[in-house]
Amino acid sequence: MKAPVHSVAMDPSVLTSFDALIDARSPSEFADDHLPGARSLPVLDDAERARIGTIYKQDSPFAAKRLGAALVARNLARHLETALAGHPRAWRPLVYCWRGGKRSGAFAHVLREVGWPAVTLEGGYRAYRRWVVERLAALPSRLGFRVVHGATGSGKSRLLRALAGAGAQVLDLEELAAHRGSVLGQVPGQAQPSQKMFETRVQAALAAFDPARPVYVEGESRKIGQLQVPEALMVAMRASECVRLETAPAARVALLMDEYRHFFDDPGALNAQLDCLAPLHGRETVQAWKALGAAADWAALVSRLLEEHYDPAYLRSAQRNFPRLAEAQVVRVETADEDAFAALARALPA
Repeated sequence: MKAPVHSVAMDPSVLTSFDALIDARSPSEFADDHLPGARSLPVLDDAERARIGTIYKQDSPFAAKRLGAALVARNLARHLETALAGHPRAWRPLVYCWRGGKRSGAFAHVLREVGWPAVTLEGGYRAYRRWVVERLAALPSRLGFRVVHGATGSGKSRLLRALAGAGAQVLDLEELAAHRGSVLGQVPGQAQPSQKMFETRVQAALAAFDPARPVYVEGESRKIGQLQVPEALMVAMRASECVRLETAPAARVALLMDEYRHFFDDPGALNAQLDCLAPLHGRETVQAWKALGAAADWAALVSRLLEEHYDPAYLRSAQRNFPRLAEAQVVRVETADEDAFAALARALPA
């Protein structure tokens, strides 16, 4: 008779072969990063974990374990009475914690005593994190990228959305990073994920692509806001064929005014971001930009930002970092209209 399996090693099946993934770590650990689709059911919250750690160091390991056991039992009882109350007998969860040790072990033991065939992840989140790093180093070289270029405001993000709508494979790094990539690129009301969470999202997206079909991606710099694009992905992108958008000036202004509209209602936030450019352009130029904002002359402000900041920066960066840009397929954009981008997307190979 085969002994029951109480733990499994990290591999792709871990993410798909269980009825639930349960993260037993504290809420702050879960917020930093977690397995895709996992549910946070901590055996100790952040304050409880800190309290146990203090007792362990200042009093004794025994006192810490005694209190910890009581807190874990209380929290597990609450989870059983609430979040886990409706699951059938055959429900099969995987539980993990930081190292696959005491927290997930205690949780899974209680679930097995109830009658559910719960297992733990060997090595816990740390094993998963190592697996993500290894996959990020290997996956990009297996895919064929088409890198979408164009000066700021040329509609690269809009084209990627249209391509996705037309059935093409799209890696939208700015969406995964919750940032539009420029100094004014912060998404209103949305913080960027941690670097680990960003890499988890990128790995999951890369793993879902069909290597036989092209993957469209924007020609990003190494950083998107505060986040670093994985090195192997940058290498693959910079070696890939390119598509270059040549967008009419009026359409560029219209696209950026739509993208920056939230700043029009928050001049303080706009000025704070413009101040970041003072070391590059000087206080006098920044004050001139601010004056246009104060006068609500948004079209003039966007035009000057394009001419004086974005375009020179793009020309320096793109030509230096993407050697195949000179041979790029050129796509001309005359209007910011969504239908026009949908038509462009249908004309590109999917």
